[in-house]
Amino acid sequence: MAMATNLFHRIPLSHSFSFTTTTKPRCTSFHLKAASTAMEGSEIEEEKEGSSVRKKIFVAGATGSTGKRIVEQLLAKGFAVKAGVRDVDKAKSTFPGNNPHLQFVKADVTEGATKLADAISDDSDAVICATGFRPSWDLLAPWKVDNYGTVNLVEACRKKNVNRFILVSSILVNGAAMGQLLNPAYIFLNVFGLTLVAKLQAEQYIRKSGIDYTIIRPGGLKNDPPMGNIVMEPEDTLYAGSISRDQVAEVAVEALLLPEASYKVVEIVARTEAPKRSFEELFGSIKQK
Repeated sequence: MAMATNLFHRIPLSHSFSFTTTTKPRCTSFHLKAASTAMEGSEIEEEKEGSSVRKKIFVAGATGSTGKRIVEQLLAKGFAVKAGVRDVDKAKSTFPGNNPHLQFVKADVTEGATKLADAISDDSDAVICATGFRPSWDLLAPWKVDNYGTVNLVEACRKKNVNRFILVSSILVNGAAMGQLLNPAYIFLNVFGLTLVAKLQAEQYIRKSGIDYTIIRPGGLKNDPPMGNIVMEPEDTLYAGSISRDQVAEVAVEALLLPEASYKVVEIVARTEAPKRSFEELFGSIKQK
């Protein structure tokens, strides 16, 4: 998707962008126990019958460029992680060190909700979806992964009563309604089997599912370290700009911790001139719809 990212950089736009279950859901809350005043020293605990255990987060797309960063930041924040991957052996080589809080399970979002539910199992407290299709001549690939794959994950969560779902999507998914049909980035990203349309329909499914969701729509994704501070806007606002994958991962992890992030769709980019704001303030500035 490097070409799409470049498009976000090249477009001289006004924004400073360079792009039903009858079973009662599991209800557990996230708590921070700060080991120091720095957030990096925080630990996540679940209160369960007087004992403290790490919250376990299932990450789909864990070996992708963004998913890998999400896994790393979750571990750094004190979560346990269940990494859903297509190739377990390959995934293990991607995450050296044999971290005892990192578990790998075979999971392919295109293989249906039942297999995914088995992978998520009864020990996952939340799911983060960071999947993305690989550009190819298969024009159905975006629908297999970004649409049906995401829907499969949502249904797997319902089967296992997991009631927290974070999705990494994209800005411009609703570009047609925004008047951005001629935006080069919107055109390019939809060349590969209407990718943005597939993502938008998946988002709509999540929003109707009843699951507590946060949908994160980043601008053009960059592998570089962060440059500038995070700007967070309501849905269907941003249509250009970029952001480091590290910052996207940070937003996804923080969304798990903050009640202000529940039932919201947010769009994010990074801007050098933007003031630094806390995540409570960023998420709190976005209204639920």
